[in-house]
Amino acid sequence: MNRALALAREYGVAVEFADLGDWGVDELRSEYDPAGPVIRINMRVAEQMTPEELGEFVVLCVGHELYHHREHLGEIPRLEERKERELAANEFARRLLGLNLR
Repeated sequence: MNRALALAREYGVAVEFADLGDWGVDELRSEYDPAGPVIRINMRVAEQMTPEELGEFVVLCVGHELYHHREHLGEIPRLEERKERELAANEFARRLLGLNLR
């Protein structure tokens, strides 16, 4: 978890838990707000996890939203299709976690 949080700190992005509302069958895990900048992790989802699951969840959420922060900064190009952006954000998060390294 330290790797993702350290990167957020380097970028000056706050990370907090917040109630992101009820999304029905869909699950909003986290959101990025460039105005903060801040990453909000959905505490409704986090509260359902074991401590072991929570660490991985936080890394994946922070990593995913940091990808969007990097897009916002112009550090990486913003992909045209939303689906492609979300897949790229997930891949970046998995790399931070040490999964699916290519």
